[in-house]
Amino acid sequence: MERHAQLLVVEDDPAQRQALMEILQNEGYELETAADGDAGLQKLQERSFDLVITDLALPGVDGLGLLKYLVRHQPQCLCIIITGYATIKNSVAAMRMGAYDYLAKPVDPQELRLVVRRALEHRWLQEENLQLKKQLCKRFGFSNIIGTSEPITKVFELIRKVADTDSTVLLLGESGTGKELIARAIHYNSSRRQGPLVPVNCAAIPEELLESELFGHERGAFTHAVKTRIGRFEQANGGTIFLDEIAEMSPALQVKLLRVLQDRCFERIGGVKSIRVDIRIIAATNKDLEELARQGKFREDLFYRLNVIPVRVPPLRERRGDIPLLAAHFLQEFSKKKKRKTLRLSPQALDLLVRYPWPGNVRELENLMERLVILTEKDVVEPEDLPARFRNNYNLTSGDESLDFPEEGVNLPEAVQNFERRLILAALEKANWVRSRAAQLLHLNRTTLIEKMKKQKIFPPGPTFSPPSL
Repeated sequence: MERHAQLLVVEDDPAQRQALMEILQNEGYELETAADGDAGLQKLQERSFDLVITDLALPGVDGLGLLKYLVRHQPQCLCIIITGYATIKNSVAAMRMGAYDYLAKPVDPQELRLVVRRALEHRWLQEENLQLKKQLCKRFGFSNIIGTSEPITKVFELIRKVADTDSTVLLLGESGTGKELIARAIHYNSSRRQGPLVPVNCAAIPEELLESELFGHERGAFTHAVKTRIGRFEQANGGTIFLDEIAEMSPALQVKLLRVLQDRCFERIGGVKSIRVDIRIIAATNKDLEELARQGKFREDLFYRLNVIPVRVPPLRERRGDIPLLAAHFLQEFSKKKKRKTLRLSPQALDLLVRYPWPGNVRELENLMERLVILTEKDVVEPEDLPARFRNNYNLTSGDESLDFPEEGVNLPEAVQNFERRLILAALEKANWVRSRAAQLLHLNRTTLIEKMKKQKIFPPGPTFSPPSL
């Protein structure tokens, strides 16, 4: 890749210019030269280069003048300064202005080759990073979050509004609903898109290690801390940190996080210096954080700091209209990876998927589509190709099971109400009367469950509580 690099050498000494040309052309670089600063500036105005090697002292525009032009108009182009006056003052001034490196006259050929090679490696790395960030922005754009249903459309509308702000966002939703995808979409559509996005799963890191992981530590802060280590908050400086499973954070860490949210500063473990960071915080949880705060299991002040922009990500069962789109997308992606003809779903198989409750949400659907692409030899998936739980679910919901129907008939609304009451009570008992957990068991949101409890006159057990007869 270096052999396609475009170099410009600006040197007023003919012998020095010729020597530089021979060394660099022998390395295979494409090269142009200029005999003074004005000629060099004209070439820079006519086209772009990957690397400029310029003498510091030049007739007309000097080396620092060329460097200023590059910084303003061609920031991707690197600059190496050559000086016969190798003073600290000159070199420091050039480096502060943005020069990649400097060389003292007489230029050592081996040193020149090494510095040029390093500069171009840095240039290619910059280009690769830029392309990667463009790909990430495209990949995690709003258009790549699949769905046209009303629940997910409302999420799109909200995150579009908040993406280009620095407000803290709290993503609420069950596991597998795509909270991390939403977090990435927010980051890569914000003014911080050129900065890092640092994800941290608070549930996946042992509690005793999470503090060091987040805040870093100083050398000697604890046993085996043989060197200073920066934490995820410092890594995210200038960008976004995504704190997944925030409800799993210990009370002690919640205090430190609260300070970061308030002041954007903290100390490393074992350190006394306050470190300030410029970050945006996006947090996520599959728990009812407000309920946990009410129960004293999560700091209430931290909850309110996190809950600036709450975004509820709906479970898949609340956006069934998106299932055909998501399934087709995953089948196309996995078929492409496996280099096979795109697998399709028969109408009957698709009907089973739409009826299924999807406790694992979009992640469960994605995993199923991958499995089908690997195991299904036909071009079209039929009901018999799906796992048994999908067919069983169809039988229950479609009414295929036989029932002993009484001769005198049934009051259907009353029977449905009684059955619903029994299910709610059973779920509450199983969840020890924790309504958020009972709502999850019933595949409802907490608000809906509370409304149904009021309608059914179901009250939490107390000193005078006696369970109603079923």
